[in-house]
Amino acid sequence: MQVTETLSESLKRGFKIVIEQTQIADKKKHRLIEMGKQMNIPGFRPGKVPLPVVKQRYGKSVHNEIVNDAISQAINSTLDERGLRAASQPNIALSENYKEGDDLEFSFEVELIPDFEVPDFKGFTLTRYKAKPTDEAIQKSIETIAERQKEFKDIEEVRPATDGDVLVVDFVGKVDGVAFEDGTAENVNVEIGGAGFIPGFAEQIEGMSPGEKKQITVTFPENYQAPNLAGKQATFDIHAKSLKQAIIPEVNDAFATKLGMESLDKLKQLVEKQINAEYEQLTQMRLKREILDLLSEKVNFELPKGLLENEFAQIWKRIENDRKSNQLDEDDKAKDEETLKAEYRKIAERRVRLGLVLVEIGKQNSISVTEEELSQAMRSEAMRYPGKEKEVIEFFQKNPQAVESLKGPIYENKVISYILELAHINDKEVTFEELSEMPEATL
Repeated sequence: MQVTETLSESLKRGFKIVIEQTQIADKKKHRLIEMGKQMNIPGFRPGKVPLPVVKQRYGKSVHNEIVNDAISQAINSTLDERGLRAASQPNIALSENYKEGDDLEFSFEVELIPDFEVPDFKGFTLTRYKAKPTDEAIQKSIETIAERQKEFKDIEEVRPATDGDVLVVDFVGKVDGVAFEDGTAENVNVEIGGAGFIPGFAEQIEGMSPGEKKQITVTFPENYQAPNLAGKQATFDIHAKSLKQAIIPEVNDAFATKLGMESLDKLKQLVEKQINAEYEQLTQMRLKREILDLLSEKVNFELPKGLLENEFAQIWKRIENDRKSNQLDEDDKAKDEETLKAEYRKIAERRVRLGLVLVEIGKQNSISVTEEELSQAMRSEAMRYPGKEKEVIEFFQKNPQAVESLKGPIYENKVISYILELAHINDKEVTFEELSEMPEATL
């Protein structure tokens, strides 16, 4: 194999490779002979199919397979011998005049992962912010549970709906006088004084009595989940059916027993445990963000342009989709496109840099994702879709790329855990409000 370097520019390398046709021919012949031993063709004894017959039937496809394998092996050995690591798939160009029987001549260009030094994590000093659930937070959480367990009692008296009542209504929603999809419903509970599903809806039906009909006008929010309705004005023909009163159960031992707990104290202990778990998750996210910020600050190197452009393209596609569906962040709405692109390109740079750093840390310290960890992640994902667990598992089994999407976060968290084992960590008690205001971990 003859290898000639044709390009050496920053993180780009190019090579021209020539593989003698005898190597291709020998591999092809060997492959065809092995196939003949496994074939069963009418008119020939099993495993005794003559080479010319096998070649006639499968020669072209086997030749292409051998050529592709030879190109792949040649590229890998060329990079390995020079200690180069590809950042992405190489661009390959086969000689235009190549035909079977010629020496295999091709060229390829590839972008490289740069060399950089991983910092000493023993020199990292981190702050772990921790919060404890207050009695007030526990009580508020239990009251929220009680609110969800409320029951509705019919109000026999025919009177106008007032704050705190639940008015049962039928309605037909229209835009420009035409009923829109999913805008018609019957026997819907609307809490007077509640948030409602559209701003202004509950406010305008306050004072209606059972049997009364009325038309109201509302404007859907700009970020409404249905893009075809977002920001639009609509009318609703309302028919009030009946009144109900929401009865929130009293928080006591009987309430706890109804929920399957031994007592109210046991319920409080469970709620405290759940809140602690939520706080701990916030703590870990904050700690992870601190590590990523340190890595971003301490490790700097030239980024592969291809990786950067691909990452930015994915981010910008999401931004454009959010803009079309009116889901763009309020802060971003006020910015011009040039400013937005500059800001999100910086985010793309951070993600690519940190992604390469985390991979290198994992590689140097033999960190990997086990099959059991992947299986557990698939099971956890499947549990998010009750009744469709089997279909979700089968989806992952048939789609390796989907499995890779699960692998990335597991690998990232294992690398972060490794860093935490080496770093010096100072604990600091804070309030939940202080903890929740801290930024989440992000690449």
